[in-house]
Amino acid sequence: MKFIIAYGSVRTDRLGIRAAHYMIHQLEGRGHEIIFFDAKELQLPLLDKMYKEYEQCQAPEPLERMAEQIRSCDGVVLVTGEYNHSLQPGLANMLYYFLEEWFWRPSAIVCYSAGRFGGVRAAVHLRAVLAELGMPSIPSLLPIGKIQTVFEADGTLLDMRLQKQADLYRMSREQRHEDPIPERKPPLLRFFSGPERGAQGSSLPE
Repeated sequence: MKFIIAYGSVRTDRLGIRAAHYMIHQLEGRGHEIIFFDAKELQLPLLDKMYKEYEQCQAPEPLERMAEQIRSCDGVVLVTGEYNHSLQPGLANMLYYFLEEWFWRPSAIVCYSAGRFGGVRAAVHLRAVLAELGMPSIPSLLPIGKIQTVFEADGTLLDMRLQKQADLYRMSREQRHEDPIPERKPPLLRFFSGPERGAQGSSLPE
């Protein structure tokens, strides 16, 4: 499968790039193809015209390339730090250039912070943004607290507890495939179709 990993920090001494590299290593190690959207490398100007507002094939080259890559991908992983309880402006700017191109792409959120909460408040805000863009996020987050102590500069793990957490998510998914949850009828449906209904039909008063 093909995944986009989108990362939004443009700071000089950014730490979240380590989490982005970690996710690239993890997904490539599972045989997936990765396209990396790095806001610092892309250097997109502040949004003026969305991609769809240009005439066909007249958008700037980076937008044309990104649009084609988005259309070709199977899913998107967003790596975000927490800025004032919200996502990074570089990531928001990158996302908002596109709309229909994002539709129907499932997404996942990796959030981080220098503190112990791992950027989860940014993830809460980002969920709403992704839903509006037509690519709702999966329920599970991968929060990374105290990121400055978790990775080497190249994304190599220093704190193996994060790998155990990621492995737990993977094993849970595999277990669901091997031992699916039995189908359960909603309570009202059970009432009308269960043994208490009897041969004479519903016991509800006429």
